[in-house]
Amino acid sequence: MFESLKRKWQTFMTMPVSRFNLLVSVWLAFALNIGFYQKLHQLTPYQGMKSWLFLIASVLVVTALYNILLQLLQWRWTAKVVALILLFIGGFSAYFVCSLGVVISPDQIQNAMQTDPQEVKGLMSIRLLFWSIFMVALPMLVATCIPLKVETKSKILIKKGVHLIASFAVLAAMLFVFYVDYAAIFRQHRDLKGMISPQNAIAAGFSYFHHQAPKENLPLVKYGEDAHLVEKTAQGKKPKLMVLVVGETARAESFSLNGYAKNTNPELSKLDVINFSQVSSCGTATAVSVPCMFSGMPRSDYDENLANHREGLLDIAQRAGYKVTWIDNNSGCKGTCTRVEQVEISPELKKKWCTPEGECYDQILVDALNQYIEKIPADDQTPRLIVLHQVGSHGPAYYARATPEFQKFKPTCDTNAIQGCTQDALINSYDNSIVYTDHILSEVIQSLKANSKYQTGFWYLSDHGESTGEYGMYLHGAPYAMAPSQQTHVPMIMWFSAEWKAHQAANVSCLSQQKSKVLSQDNLFPSLLSILGVQTQVIDAKNDMLQNCKPAA
Repeated sequence: MFESLKRKWQTFMTMPVSRFNLLVSVWLAFALNIGFYQKLHQLTPYQGMKSWLFLIASVLVVTALYNILLQLLQWRWTAKVVALILLFIGGFSAYFVCSLGVVISPDQIQNAMQTDPQEVKGLMSIRLLFWSIFMVALPMLVATCIPLKVETKSKILIKKGVHLIASFAVLAAMLFVFYVDYAAIFRQHRDLKGMISPQNAIAAGFSYFHHQAPKENLPLVKYGEDAHLVEKTAQGKKPKLMVLVVGETARAESFSLNGYAKNTNPELSKLDVINFSQVSSCGTATAVSVPCMFSGMPRSDYDENLANHREGLLDIAQRAGYKVTWIDNNSGCKGTCTRVEQVEISPELKKKWCTPEGECYDQILVDALNQYIEKIPADDQTPRLIVLHQVGSHGPAYYARATPEFQKFKPTCDTNAIQGCTQDALINSYDNSIVYTDHILSEVIQSLKANSKYQTGFWYLSDHGESTGEYGMYLHGAPYAMAPSQQTHVPMIMWFSAEWKAHQAANVSCLSQQKSKVLSQDNLFPSLLSILGVQTQVIDAKNDMLQNCKPAA
């Protein structure tokens, strides 16, 4: 009897490849694209029943498109392999779209290619585990277990032809009814296709490897070869020491210095800092913004491939005579510090500030900076530029970005599955990470203030911002054209010692006058070089903040 039931079940489950393709298409189009349909529903001009008809039509359009594609691609000997690949890619891309509102773009593929194990670990959660089981592994298992019917070539072609005709008919009918709406929505929201799984991951992957993937063995392009110091350190005059802190995932709107209602800057607000309130980032991800801000190219003309093998800000400062040093508590400098000194943080500091899993609090940067400066020989008069790269507010595990004493806002979201937290708890955890960054930056400034050997300066600039559920979006990396201000509006702060101010009073005053001016990461390259007293023809005067106060010739 068992054998009889087994044979009947196998007969029932056995299906022609054309029906198998349709089944896979329905799963890909419907189950894996709920996030896309939710976004589409927000953008539709309709209400009530008509909006639901529009959504049904959208599901039919995507299903028909996938069915057309699969009927052309999948034959009996390729069906299972292609289906498994699509189910795997689509399942995981759908997780980030549906759960986090992420738009899959070439920049997101770049983030994935340049991530490190700690960042990957930060994304692991029970929610992802269950999704992996029920939305990836289980569909793949079902697809593997479905027997495909052996048919003659003529029958296969006839059935595929019927499916193609039917799919084209459905596609034509739905587009005929709603074409104007689709054209309007996708014309204004071109990146919406980045929410359709699995085509989003496949298309973005091809685009990345074709256009953005770093090319190997390209010759280094020299840049700013004429760089020199306007004024050498004179006898009896203290050399300059500038600390540039590259922030991570900090957004300007969460800084009370910029008017945020919660006091997230209790320490910086008591210091004599210059806070710039209207600064935008070059990109919405570290892999884009960090190379861009150091490249000397404005965002509008940024060429990532050129930046990968051309000298940048740090090379030019080093050529002019600065000792340039990079100290990292993140996933690396993205190629910007390749040719300058990179400090390996000592084991004792790692033991003090790092978890057993290898994640370190940013206090490690303060201690590493102090250790580094203490080891500089007393008679060394070399001017210095030191870059500290924070882990900052990197998500989704915001709760792990601040030590307990700085988690002042309650309740908190104590998980990396942030979609399951209340909005208040999530914002509190993110804000606590800003409070901790406020403390770290204040500690750096206090260290520089206490240093009597150098004229000291400080510049803080975050790489990009972060979404915490606004407009249904989380994390960062959205295409710039559609990115909300939470991802592109970044904090920027400067501070200068009394001795620096005494020697550069006009320049500091000039910078202070621009606190409310619209600025961007484009200003970093030319302005920092000018502040350091480096002269070179590659400084773009229109983005040099020190040129904005000089009278026109």
